[in-house]
Amino acid sequence: MSGAGAPEATEKLDGSGLRVVIIAGTWHEQITDGLIAGAERTLREAGAEYSLVRVPGSFELPVASKRALEGGADAVVALGVIIRGGTPHFEYVSSAATDGLTRVAIDTGKPVGFGVLTLDDEAQGLDRAGLEGSHEDKGAEAAHAALATALVLRGL
Repeated sequence: MSGAGAPEATEKLDGSGLRVVIIAGTWHEQITDGLIAGAERTLREAGAEYSLVRVPGSFELPVASKRALEGGADAVVALGVIIRGGTPHFEYVSSAATDGLTRVAIDTGKPVGFGVLTLDDEAQGLDRAGLEGSHEDKGAEAAHAALATALVLRGL
């Protein structure tokens, strides 16, 4: 399973005073909705202020994330679903989203919680979406990572 070796997210984060934007693609609605629900739950439990913005797909996540961070957000949680097909499109979009979000974090000096699922099939996504019966909740994990990093940066 891909989550092997993951740390236990047992620490309760205090996100009070943090403004976070969840930016999510619209592809693969059931999986994406599960990711959003996990991220929202994590941010709400931490007491962070948050909003949700939808973009067409994972390719658009970096530019929207950059705008949100430049506009005053303390962190972004980027959520998307890319499922491998029979063409190289999967590799191009996966690489562009990953490289773009990394660049946004470095250029802005603010955290981007990475919740872009790169999958071989839909079943893998359903297993990671935090839905009933899922083994993982990657939306919650991405939100936790964004919050934890924002708090680390605040303390530096």
